[in-house]
Amino acid sequence: MPLTFPHRETWLHRVNPGIKLLMSVILFIVVVLTHNLNVMINLTIVAILPLLLFSGHPPKRLLLYASPFLLIFISSATGMMMFGKGSTTWFQYGIIHVTEESFYRGLHLGFRSLQVAAVGLLFGLTTKPVALFYSLMQQWKLPAKYAYSFLAAFRMVPTLVEEFQSLRYALQIRGKKKRHFLTNWYTTLRMYSIPLLAGSIRRAHRTAVAMEAKRFSMSGKRTYYYLAHYSSFDMIYLLYWVLALLFSYILGIEFPYLNVTDVRF
Repeated sequence: MPLTFPHRETWLHRVNPGIKLLMSVILFIVVVLTHNLNVMINLTIVAILPLLLFSGHPPKRLLLYASPFLLIFISSATGMMMFGKGSTTWFQYGIIHVTEESFYRGLHLGFRSLQVAAVGLLFGLTTKPVALFYSLMQQWKLPAKYAYSFLAAFRMVPTLVEEFQSLRYALQIRGKKKRHFLTNWYTTLRMYSIPLLAGSIRRAHRTAVAMEAKRFSMSGKRTYYYLAHYSSFDMIYLLYWVLALLFSYILGIEFPYLNVTDVRF
């Protein structure tokens, strides 16, 4: 069962996965520490641009991938707007109280969640799990037993999904009887969870025995089928984000869209 769709490879796919992971963490920290709404809007724009231009996926598929994050953007922004606190009231009806301060805080929270989602989606769509863990093992000194364990678990996901579908079809063929609505959820959970859990335990045990036989628990230098390396694309990637952060802050401060410098006050 494939977990990915055909796509066009771009230069972002050739960037070292370790560099992309490190940059994603740095961007998350920068976003958390940013309280200027204008800067936050710029950071969101510079995060969406490479996703649209260089992810290698068509716009309709990107919209499908981004639909949950757009829902989070709307829900988080409106939730903060309608139930936030502030001194300048714009609208009030019952428990709904929209103020100027809560409106800007809601926009800031929405753009923050959208920026983090765009960076994460860009990382996920342009990074192969095998390349990521090979880069972490070879260049970031991650122990092989942990890296290959994650890879083995990732490879088991399609098998787990197929087992779930087979179990579902088997229960339908056997004619599962309808029960009371208060106990039906527990019965369904037991019918699915126990067989799936038992199968997962057996596969995990076989994988552990195989890794032990291959001496994955022993420390020492190992050889790799795939060799991770740095390239000029890494410099382009880092340069883009450095310039993007720099211009986002300069433009957000010197040429603001809104007269809001800090949403905390």
